[in-house]
Amino acid sequence: MTIMLQVKDEAAVMNRMPEMPKAPGLYLEDIVVGDRFCGGAIAVTAETIKTFAREFDPQPFHTDEVAAKYSFFQGLAASGWHTAAMTMRLLAEFGPKVAGGLIGGSCEVAWPQPTRPGDVLHIECEILSVTPSRSKPERGSVLMRSETRNQRGEVLQVLTARLVVPRRN
Repeated sequence: MTIMLQVKDEAAVMNRMPEMPKAPGLYLEDIVVGDRFCGGAIAVTAETIKTFAREFDPQPFHTDEVAAKYSFFQGLAASGWHTAAMTMRLLAEFGPKVAGGLIGGSCEVAWPQPTRPGDVLHIECEILSVTPSRSKPERGSVLMRSETRNQRGEVLQVLTARLVVPRRN
């Protein structure tokens, strides 16, 4: 059953509604091109690779160490989606603390080399652009490039994401 309500004076109703409190964190006006965010230490094990893969990407080079030796990867490799999920965890903890959370509008992802057992992941992020929305004055977008690196500094994933970020006013 659908109930339709008709409001005669919408402006009067809106004026009586309490204003939503501003969320803590960074607003569009607080973020500057060149800002950098770094951190993290997620240890990757053969078991975490296999566990993720069995549920989400059940291919032999992610689930079977013997089969993986004879694959393109020449050894056990984490699914790119597993690396992306670990990256998201790192971004949530060490990336920009955006008011309202990290909300992606679009992204591009690349995996220049595989994540392996024994890798310890961290992120290095840089803000590339900050753009107020022309059509939605309450928000804008931030273009951020994030590199997920291992303990040797090797880049395992590059994520370029356009984030939706609220404006303060």
